[in-house]
Order: sequence, then structure tokens, then C-alpha cells
Amino acid sequence: MLRNILTIGGWTFASRILGFARDMLIAAMLGAGPIADAFFLALRLPNMFRRLFGEGAFNAAFVPAFTAALTLDGPAKARMLAARMSTLMAMWLSLLVVLGMLFMPQIMTVLTPGLVDEPLRFDLVVELSRITFPYLLFICLTALVSGVLNAADKFALAAGAPLLFNLCAIVSLFALTPFVATPAHALAWGTMVSGILQLGVVVWAAYKVGLGFPLVSFPRITEDAKQVLRRMVPGVLGASVTQLNLAIDMFIASWLPAGAISYLNYADRLAQLPLGVVGAAMSTALLPVLSRQLRSGKALSAHRSMNRGIELSLALTLPAAIALIVTAEPIIAVLFQRGAFTAEKVAQTAPALAAYAAGLPAFVLIKSLAPGFFARGDTATPVKIGIITVAFNLCLNLLLTPHLQHVGIALATSLSSWANAGMLAFMLARRGQWVADRQLRRNAWRLLGAAVAMGAILWGLAAVIFPATGLWRFLGLGGLVGLGLVSYFGATMALGAFDLREFLRRRRRRAA
Repeated sequence: MLRNILTIGGWTFASRILGFARDMLIAAMLGAGPIADAFFLALRLPNMFRRLFGEGAFNAAFVPAFTAALTLDGPAKARMLAARMSTLMAMWLSLLVVLGMLFMPQIMTVLTPGLVDEPLRFDLVVELSRITFPYLLFICLTALVSGVLNAADKFALAAGAPLLFNLCAIVSLFALTPFVATPAHALAWGTMVSGILQLGVVVWAAYKVGLGFPLVSFPRITEDAKQVLRRMVPGVLGASVTQLNLAIDMFIASWLPAGAISYLNYADRLAQLPLGVVGAAMSTALLPVLSRQLRSGKALSAHRSMNRGIELSLALTLPAAIALIVTAEPIIAVLFQRGAFTAEKVAQTAPALAAYAAGLPAFVLIKSLAPGFFARGDTATPVKIGIITVAFNLCLNLLLTPHLQHVGIALATSLSSWANAGMLAFMLARRGQWVADRQLRRNAWRLLGAAVAMGAILWGLAAVIFPATGLWRFLGLGGLVGLGLVSYFGATMALGAFDLREFLRRRRRRAA
């Protein structure tokens, strides 16, 4: 599992780094204003539906079923199941895309009512959303084929496919901008093309490992397909709850001054680096492992896997969260302050990054805890917890946004995520499906102490190094990252959360 997590995390890390290059270009060319807001809103809509019908609900229902078919019945039966599900998904999503493009003005009126009184901004959002919305069909099919590869323990290409999204965005900014109305139009077309390329890559990979299947065939709803669909229903409802949180954020942000949506997006992109690398890798690698262990009657092994997954989540996200909080302004300034992105925009974006970072461990813990339900075929409990979370998030938004503006939206998201993670852990523990073992209980506080010590060192160093200018800003930030890694690693060794000698001894034993 650790090897798979590192594979997925490594590819995701590469994609996020390339994503930073993309965001730096967007910030320099579009800044944080009406055009940037319009593109980010147009990109958020297909991503909401992708998480609704693709990565979240579908994978939670499909991956355990495909894993069981592959393990018990062989590749041929598993490929048939994948072909049936891809046909049903392609038919349903094609209809959704057509309806979405036809009724995009009405959809955006509901999601962003604050823009309706600004016709130029509203019309631009509708136009860009119509270009990006077909991306939904291709990226959801990509998620399905990626689930097939993940179930077969083939993680690399599925995890690396998102690199194409960032590459297409960068290329489109340079190649298409002279030929379209705005750079945002170029980015929208690049987004749509990237969906086609990502699907092509994972389909090729599936055929390469002997798990290829036709994406569209004669639709047949067999018993195994019905089982996946039945399990998807509560999963879709659960994912709907999460996406409803995002819709609430969009709704409230549309009433804020121009630029607020962009501030939140740039901050969220930085917070997404550790979340994407650790959280996505954790949930993707953990679900097939738990499914196999529980299917084989190895409940103790599944319990151990859950605890190690949670421990690894904390080990990686606690230092990332504290580092982002104490160095938010230098990070934003170094990465984005150029061209249309001024010092004033840095000052607006940095507090939003700190607010998102406060919830980072919770975001990843949710990714580690949810497979404990999904691997047992329980997609209903996370839905009930999610409904409570949405209500909590809405109340926090209404309470915080009037005083903190866009920062209140980010803080409400983080606090509601902590509530979500806490309720998931409580329900698993109450059912006896997970209990923190001795190693996790011992190391959790030590990891937190190491992260706090690292944060104090970074805070002091940032005050000395910044404000630097020119190339020294990049060197200073690189130095902070390096010193943060060294200080955290040293603190974990000093506090006993990590034993390097024992780790090397185990590696030698496995190699032998």
C-alpha cells in the first residue's frame, strides 16, 4: 500500500508542480479580477459534476465490485462489467452535457446570482462554461478507466494523466490567446481538449495491461451492474452533499466584490498540493487494499491498514498545514506576485490560504476514513454525515462571511471538514470497524509536536528572509522548504515518532 501511495503521490505531485506553473501564468496574464473569476467559475462547474458522478460516488461503488469480479471471476468477467458501466455512464453524461449547454444561463443564475446584475461578467461566465462543460464527459470516463487500472494495482498512468490538463492549459495560453477573445477563452478550449487526451491515455494503458474494453456498446443492465448502480445512489447523494458545499461557496462568493473568487481559487490551488498528493493517493490506494482484505476475511489486516493510512496522513499533512499557515504571504508573493497580480492581491489571497490550510489534515483524514465505509459496501453513512456537514458549513458561511469576506468562506470550509472527519471516525469506532491502535495513539501527538516545532522555526526564519526581492525571493522560499523538511524530520526523530534505524532495518529485511 505504501508503494502504491508513493506512486500515486509522486505523479500527483508532478501534476501539482506543473499546475503551479499554469497558475503563475494565469495570475500574470489574468490577475484576480472579472475575467479570471469567469474562467474559474467555468472550470468549477464541470469539476463539481466530475466529483459527483466520476471520482467519488462511482469509484466508491465500482472499484470494490470490479476488484471482486477480477479476483473471483477473472479478467473477462471484470471487463464485461466495466464495459456495461462505461456505456451507461457515457449515455447519461452525454445527455447531461447537452442539457447543461442548452440551459447554462439558467444554471448560472442559480449558482451565481450575484453576477446577474452585471451582464458582461455573467455573459462571459456562461460562454466559458459552455466551452468547458463537455470536459465532464471525457474526465468521468477517464475516472472509470482509472478505477479499472487501480483495481489491478496499475496506478502510474492513471495518476499521471492529469499532467495533460496542466500542459494543455499552458500550451493553450501561448498558442490560442492571439486567436480568441480573451486568455480565459484559450484556457477554456485547452480544458476541453485535455479531457480527450486524458481519456486516450488511460484507455491505451488499460489495453496495454490486458484490461481493455469498449467504452460504448449495447447497453445491458445485468445483476452486477445493478448492484453497482444501487451502491452508487447513496454515493451520489453523499458526493452531492460535498458538491453542495462548493455550490454554497460559489453562491456566496458571487455576491462579494470582483476578485474574491480568484483569491479563493489561487489559495485553494496551493492547499490542494498536499491534499492532492496525500489525500487522493491515500483514498485511491487504500480502497482496493481494504476491499481485498475484507473480501478475504482478513479483518485484522484491514484494521491495521486503516491505522497506518491515518498515521501516514497525519505525518504528511500536519507539517504541511502549519507550514502553509505561517508562511502564507511569502508563498503567495513568490509564486504569483508579477504582472497583473499585485501586492494588494497577495495581501487578499494569503489569509484565505491560511484558512484553507487549517483544514488540510481534516480533508485528508476524510479520504483515509471514507474507504472504511466504502470497502464494506456502506455508501449511505457518509451521506448522512455529509448532510449534517452541509448544514454546518452553511451556518458558518452566513456567520463568518459578513465579517471576514472571502476568508470566511475558506474558514467555514475547513471547520466543516473537521466536523466531517470527526463524525466519520466516531461512526467507525462505534461500530467496532476501526479503533486507533497503540502505535497511532503514541505517534499522533508526537507528530503534532514535531510539526509545531517546525512551524516555530519557519516563522522565525521567514521574518528574517523576507522581504527579499528578485531571484532572492525564490531562493529564500526554497531555503524555507528545505529547512522545514530538515527540522520536521529531526523533530520526529527526537520525539520518537520516526525511527530511521528501524526503518532501514525493515527495508534490508524485505530486500533480503
